Amino acid sequence: MKYDFTVPSLGPCNIPNPIGYDSGQGSLPVKYVSDDEAIVFNVYAQKGQASPDYDPSELMEKAGPREKIYFQPSHVHAGIVTCGGLCPGLNDVIRAVVRNLWFAYGVRRISGIQFGYKGFLPQYNYPTLNLDPEIVDDIHKKGGSMLGSSRGGNDIPAIVDALERLNMNMLFTVGGDGTQRGALAIAQEIERRGLKAAVVGIPKTIDNDLSFIQKSFGFETAVGKAVEAVSGAHVEAENAINGIGLVKVMGRESGFIAAHTALASSDVNFVLIPEVDFDLDGEKGLLACLKRRLQRRGHAVIVVAEGAGQKFLQKTNEIDPSGNKKLADIGIFLRDRIQEYLTREKMEFNLRYIDPSYMIRSAPADPNDSYYCARLGANAVHAAMAGKTKILISLWSNKYVHLPIEMAVISRNQVKTDGSLWRDVLESTRQPVSMLND
Repeated sequence: MKYDFTVPSLGPCNIPNPIGYDSGQGSLPVKYVSDDEAIVFNVYAQKGQASPDYDPSELMEKAGPREKIYFQPSHVHAGIVTCGGLCPGLNDVIRAVVRNLWFAYGVRRISGIQFGYKGFLPQYNYPTLNLDPEIVDDIHKKGGSMLGSSRGGNDIPAIVDALERLNMNMLFTVGGDGTQRGALAIAQEIERRGLKAAVVGIPKTIDNDLSFIQKSFGFETAVGKAVEAVSGAHVEAENAINGIGLVKVMGRESGFIAAHTALASSDVNFVLIPEVDFDLDGEKGLLACLKRRLQRRGHAVIVVAEGAGQKFLQKTNEIDPSGNKKLADIGIFLRDRIQEYLTREKMEFNLRYIDPSYMIRSAPADPNDSYYCARLGANAVHAAMAGKTKILISLWSNKYVHLPIEMAVISRNQVKTDGSLWRDVLESTRQPVSMLND
């Protein structure tokens, strides 16, 4: 499949950047980034094969401050909106965007949109919040979003009407798949009306499921908190007769949190993720495998992603306001089926079920995520000031790049079951390579 990483722009940049870095001719240690600097998105190769000739559209443009910018800072009215579920690091991103706009570029009109895209809509009557460095100075120490968040509200014409009324020419959208699809639609409506406003996204998906994004912010914090839950489940299981710790973590369509949690803790015996099918019953099914584990070791810990095993549950075609399919609760289902099975098998057991999801989502970011959010926010500001639009800031091959939103939402990023991550999970847990009876 051919990818196109061409970055849309509002127009030529003719205004000198006020930051005052080196343009490449002088001796200052900090230099601007050129639009010609890029990285190859596919770093894999086969020995003996010639290096391919890359089409320029297949190269990812490096992020960073440009020598010339599109917007006159004194003319900028920037808006920030956070959408979807909560995630560690939201306040860190808000803080980084505000501080970089204010201190690096001298932008003085920065507005926070309350409660997601609904904050733009007149029927909700949420006032905008004036933001400055003093207001955001300590918000990174708290979980959640100081702006609030919500799902839905994707009335695109009404949102652009609001942008026009506010004379807002720069919008930073912090959110996941649904949020960024909305951001793309907003940018397209802005373009259709002949307006000049930049829309730049910061990808927020705790499941780490957007394409061409090496790591989403909040993911490391989520894994750290999930490991704490697994540690508690392991202690409970190990200190009981045939003790079982069952921990449910986030992961609607992608099992990255479950996989990373298992590797980080080394206390997990079974990992169930949406990408890997499994049976419950039968000789090779989960229940029989669990029984054999208890007979052999006397305890077990299971980590299940919320989107795993949905085939066992009642199908529903309902979707939430963000456009996500509503899932039945696999954690409760597994808890009940395990209890029924072991009771039939006349085995004494003690099962502890832990769902730390909301504790994880509402936690403050850990230092690694705070660092990451600071860099995402700063690069988002540099991109917007240079007139980049319809893009996200992504980390790819450990480099910050401009990623067209269309590429980020082209498909879900999932655990590759034939890749090294899942292989390492299997080696760590020593669970069967397959728990299917066929």
